[in-house]
Formats: sequence, C-alpha cells, structure tokens
Amino acid sequence: MSADPLGLALDPVSLILHASLPVKATVAVLAFASTLVWTLAVVKLTQLLRLRHRQRVLEEGALGSTGADDLVQTLRRNRDAPGSNVLSAVLAVPTAGIERLHAVADRAIVAERLRATAFTSPLGTVAASAPFIGLFGTVYGIMDAFLRIGVAKSASLPTVAPAIGEALITTALGIFVAIPAVVFFNAIDRLAADLIATVEASALEWTALIAEHPRTAALPAILPTVSLAPARARSTMPLQSA
Repeated sequence: MSADPLGLALDPVSLILHASLPVKATVAVLAFASTLVWTLAVVKLTQLLRLRHRQRVLEEGALGSTGADDLVQTLRRNRDAPGSNVLSAVLAVPTAGIERLHAVADRAIVAERLRATAFTSPLGTVAASAPFIGLFGTVYGIMDAFLRIGVAKSASLPTVAPAIGEALITTALGIFVAIPAVVFFNAIDRLAADLIATVEASALEWTALIAEHPRTAALPAILPTVSLAPARARSTMPLQSA
C-alpha cells in the first residue's frame, strides 16, 4: 500500500481492499452478479445456437416430405431439434381436422418457448438492478466522506479522497456489470424469438401436410414423448384416494 493518499485513490484494488465493510459487500454482490451474467450468457448462447442448427437440419430433412409417413421418417433422424417435439405431438394426434392439429401444435410450441427462454430472467434482473446496487456503494462512500470531514474538521483531498474513490469504484462496477447483462439479454431474447418463429412457421406447413395426408403406419415408440401440460402447472403430488 502506498503511503501517498493520492496513490491510494488511483489504485482500484487498494481502494476495494481498504474500503469499509458495506462497500466490500457491494463489490462482492456485483462480482457474483457479473459471474452469473457471463455464465448464463455462455450457456444460453451455446444452447440456442445448437438448437438453431438442429432445427435447420430437421427442416431440410422435411422439405421433400409428401405426407405424414415421410415426416415420421424425418423425425426418426432428428429427435433433438425443438421442432421435433412439436412434430411428434402433432403426429401423435389421431385423425383430426386442421384446426385440431393447429391447436396441438400451438400447445407444444408454448413448451418449446419456455425451454428456449429458460434462465434468461436473471440477466434482465441484473441489468436492471446492478446500477442501483453500485449506487448504494456510492451513497455510502459519500456519507463516509462527510463523516471524515466532520471528524477531521477539514475538507482536504487526503481526508475525502479514499471515501470518494470507494464511491466511484462501486458506481463503475455497477455499470460494468449492467452493460453486458443488457447486451446478452437482448441477444439471447432475439435468438430465442427467431428460433420459435422458425418452429411456428414449420409447424404450419407440417400440420397442413398431415391434414391432407394422414399417417397410415403406427407411430414408432422411439419417437420423443411430449407432455402438453405447461411445465409450471404440473403437480408432482400423488393423488390420494378418498
């Protein structure tokens, strides 16, 4: 640690290490938020890019289909794409009209939308709250500066510089955490929206094809099973007999 107060004020690491406990707690919260943002961003971007590729492969395989039986064969080869769950749900419906098939497809698309946007809300929360968390440290640092002035009965730079430096550091950290969170949230939200829009467009084509040419063969058991109940509405409690 430099004996020169000005040197201390210009050293962010020293300012944090010698800061008061509330400021250190603020920095720790912001550090955790930053780690969370980058971890979620990497995981979600990797997931969405992988799903987009698998969806593209599924659509290319379904281009030449002439009926539901061809779609079943395409589904066998592409079971990991988001659209495969929608297509499986539609194929599992007994012979029905186009409106019924659209309803089933829409229900399955809701589940895929929930999966695509899962764990993105923390990014929005961090983006909105990080500047205010940094502002808390700023306010505390300014209060500390005034208290030092009162105790020392002097407003000289060596007296107030450490406290003001703490305030500026927390403000900068809050902005540093919030900006990537906003960028990643918008990017992930856009990727998820584009992916679901692609699935919706494909589902319209598939339902029309299945309505015109229903499947004649039994649906293979190896195809993915889709639960059309909303994930958040499912109950894990066993039913009790009266």
